[in-house]
Amino acid sequence: MFELDLRSRAPIYQQLVDKFKSLIIKKVLQTDEQLPSVRTLAQQLTVNPNTIQKAYRELETQGYIYSVKGKGSFVAPIIDQANDDTIETLKDQIKKLISEAVFLGVSKAELLNLVDEVDQQAKGGNK
Repeated sequence: MFELDLRSRAPIYQQLVDKFKSLIIKKVLQTDEQLPSVRTLAQQLTVNPNTIQKAYRELETQGYIYSVKGKGSFVAPIIDQANDDTIETLKDQIKKLISEAVFLGVSKAELLNLVDEVDQQAKGGNK
């Protein structure tokens, strides 16, 4: 399904959360699609099942998945209103970061290159 960077400073559970969020946002994982069981995914990735469980709990807390007792974890339906609120919050954060970057001397061209780079990465490109 995906690979983990064991040399990364990011905790393994956080890498899992980020990978699953990316797959859900890109609609690779569809609404109500069942995720692999904790035990199965732990074996595939050779990580502790508690790590997988922690990632699933975090995804559930953030509203990306839901659990059905005895059945497993599933991709939650995307709620447009929640997305709209999240997008507005992110835009505000980005504006603050851009303002700080401009204040510190980052050029408009550098910022646009950064946006292009992030856009390529989000679409699965390697830049």
